[in-house]
Amino acid sequence: MIVGGEIAPGSVLRESLSKAFELVGEGELPDLVIAPAITPVVGGPDALATVLNSTGEGVSLSDASGASLWANDLYKGLDPRTQEHVAGCAAEAATVMGTARRLLRVRDEVPHEASVWRGEVTSTDLARYFDVMISPVDARPVGKTPPGEPAWPRAVAVVVRDVTQAKRLRQRIDAVDRAGGELVQIESDAVRNKNMIERLQLLEKRIVEYAHTLLHFDHFAIRLLDEKTGKLELVIKRNLPAEYDAFEIYPKTEGNGISGWVAATGKSYVCRDVQADELFLPGLHGARSSLTVPLKLHDKVVGIMNVESQAAAAFDEDDRRLGEIFARYIAMAVHTLDLLVVERTTTNRAIAGRFAEELSEPLQDICNEVDVLRGVAAGNLELVRHIDKIRADVEAIRQRMDDVAHGPTTLLGVERAMEERVVDPALVGRRILIADDQSRIRRIIGDVLRNRGCDVTLCEHGGQAIEFVGAVARGEIQPFGLIVSDIMMPHANGYEVFSAARKIMPGVPVILMTGFGYDPNHSIVRASQEGLQSVLFKPFQVEQLVDLVKKALEVKA
Repeated sequence: MIVGGEIAPGSVLRESLSKAFELVGEGELPDLVIAPAITPVVGGPDALATVLNSTGEGVSLSDASGASLWANDLYKGLDPRTQEHVAGCAAEAATVMGTARRLLRVRDEVPHEASVWRGEVTSTDLARYFDVMISPVDARPVGKTPPGEPAWPRAVAVVVRDVTQAKRLRQRIDAVDRAGGELVQIESDAVRNKNMIERLQLLEKRIVEYAHTLLHFDHFAIRLLDEKTGKLELVIKRNLPAEYDAFEIYPKTEGNGISGWVAATGKSYVCRDVQADELFLPGLHGARSSLTVPLKLHDKVVGIMNVESQAAAAFDEDDRRLGEIFARYIAMAVHTLDLLVVERTTTNRAIAGRFAEELSEPLQDICNEVDVLRGVAAGNLELVRHIDKIRADVEAIRQRMDDVAHGPTTLLGVERAMEERVVDPALVGRRILIADDQSRIRRIIGDVLRNRGCDVTLCEHGGQAIEFVGAVARGEIQPFGLIVSDIMMPHANGYEVFSAARKIMPGVPVILMTGFGYDPNHSIVRASQEGLQSVLFKPFQVEQLVDLVKKALEVKA
């Protein structure tokens, strides 16, 4: 209840209003006189109107049927259809309050159940949302209502608050939660049968689509922190030029732009005007404003998400809040995928190792029997030759099981591939660059391709591969016909090698390699979007690589 009785002193009116509103001005309020017809007559009407118009909410005094007897300017500004809905709420509230008071048999007090009614009204065009709060304005005891007069309450005070912004924010937050929930459900039926690269592609597609729906960006990027190099590696981008990849950004508060500042501080950042913001790194054409939020796991920053707009001041505090919520889901989804890859790598190694252990004893028994048979067959050269072949096969089984157990550190079918020394006309003289930081794999691939007639250049790491590509650009060496590169290497990863090659030799095919699909910088997905030839998951058969090399060179030719 705001005020009650036939006369409400100004001091009582101020006290009642101050409980629900912020009053402007220090002067005393005039007395409010309520006539029997419940028509408000205000001593100094301008003063009271000023107070009620200053609340920022629509206020109306209505009779029990919902008809407005007096209203402030904000209430009058509501469209007629919305006022009609509010009037219906007022009539319903009056009925509910009166019924509650009678049922509870309360005479001289207004029980809590009859003191306030709350509801929600939506404008006709569904563009605005309002909270409606209704209280009784009648202090008469129920049993003292004179015969023939309206039942209690004779009038209600209606307060209408525009909650459109809060409602829309809530709807956007709900949308973020739904989108985030779909991001982290990577083991659903839709992705269960996909390999890791396909899962990454699906995840990135969802991230970009949801982010665009939620934040309406023109440019989008996600960078993940590489713990080995300390750099923020670009792993997802949309509508960004190729030169954006050249930015080397570290989690530092100075000299590394807004992304570096956000990664270093763990705080989100809204840039309303890039031209007036000293933190913004110049060089990206068309960006006028941006929002950058950290990707966190257990309060540890693992990367950043950056969205940019070609309009100034395109992002506000609501966008910042939504971005922070969505970023948490992105971090969880990416982390879960990485865990799945690590789990797959560990599981494959464990299974292969256990398999080797289980076969070790029977294989040793075969070797023991072979030794016995060799002694028996002494003098029979043909039989000895067959027995020695059995022992060689047993040793080959042991070696291949060991190769599989070591996974990404080795290749399969090496002995057979090395025995093949017939020059392939399709490969003769073809210049191929091989980049892998594991010397054994690098040497095996190089030897196999040389035996088939290729001109091979070996690189110990990604940085060296990029140096050779640079030498091609300077005309110091002949262009390469194919590049085969590992993904995880010092100085530069597989995507950086791929990107450098595409700039200098646009048509050169590139084959990337990785262990069990491990790709923390999402090099494969990014390169696939830009023309990557194919991918090999270690340990692979060497002959499989030879076949892919021939196909890639045929396509180029």
